[in-house]
Parts: sequence; C-alpha cells; structure tokens
Amino acid sequence: MTIGVINGPNLNLLGQREPALYGARSLLELLTTLRTEHPEVTIKDFQSNVEGELIDTLQAWSLDLDGIILNAGGYTHTSVALRDAIAAVDCPVIEVHLSNVHAREEFRHHSLLASECLGVIAGFGERSYHLALEHFKNILL
Repeated sequence: MTIGVINGPNLNLLGQREPALYGARSLLELLTTLRTEHPEVTIKDFQSNVEGELIDTLQAWSLDLDGIILNAGGYTHTSVALRDAIAAVDCPVIEVHLSNVHAREEFRHHSLLASECLGVIAGFGERSYHLALEHFKNILL
C-alpha cells in the first residue's frame, strides 16, 4: 500500500510556527514518525506553499496511490480549485488538521474540501495523520 501525504502552506514551519498550537516537532519529524510507526505502508510526501503545486501533485499521485492524506492549511477554507481537483480524481482523500479548526477563528470553521473527501480528522495534533493512515490501512489492507 502506498499513501501520499500532501501538506500545504506554512506546514514547512512546523516546530517553529506557533508551537503551542501546532506542536514543537518539525514536518520532517512528523513524517519520520509516521513512517516508523507504519513500516508496512510506503509513504510519499510533498509540501508546498503554492496552490497549483498542491493540485498538480494531487492529480499526478492519484493515478498511482491507494490514498492521500491532505493538510491543505489555509487553502482548506479558500480553494475552490483544490476542492475541484479532489472531486476530479478517483483516489480517496482524507483531510487532516493538527488543530481543532472548529475551536478557532470563525473563518476556519468551514472547509471547502470536506464534501469531496472521504473524511476529516482535526484537533489531534500529529495523531491526526496517524488516524488517517490507520483508516486507510483498515479499508485497504
């Protein structure tokens, strides 16, 4: 099984950016732990602050992967183009967030992506990624 993990804007700053909210570990540390705890899964990863690069990666990977875990960051609440890309591919996508977006600012309460995703996991910090991966393992293995 091969799962893609796509991270959007500002997630390259994990461990530096608001650690009380997003945690003290870097994106590399998060991905290393994900791979270590799930050695039976091949995990591809990509991060970009550019909306079009996220869309291009999602489209390209959807042809070869079993599932995609997507933390679109702020694009979750603004990107119709990313929503349409998820709708256009056959690969299942799970939306994840480190923080509980529903306990934050009002504009974060609505996801443009959620209706096209298999599910949404938010508020469990780094565990949000593990929970998404566990779900893919349960339905695909």
